[in-house]
Amino acid sequence: MDIQSLKIELVKRILNTDSTDLIRKLYGVLGKEDKDFWLELSADQKAEIELGIKQLNNDETEDWDSFLKRVS
Repeated sequence: MDIQSLKIELVKRILNTDSTDLIRKLYGVLGKEDKDFWLELSADQKAEIELGIKQLNNDETEDWDSFLKRVS
């Protein structure tokens, strides 16, 4: 079954259910997809990402082969 068929089938099942609990669970699951991943990161993870962005902006990068040699 392709993605469009799955969506249609899901909508049909949602429209035909009278289960408030099921609807709330589905709403909760779908709501999690809307969360900003940044808010879920630790302070250390955010700092590492910010450092990486700063290095990219300052052309402080190295190619993959050089990196592998350095860390091996």
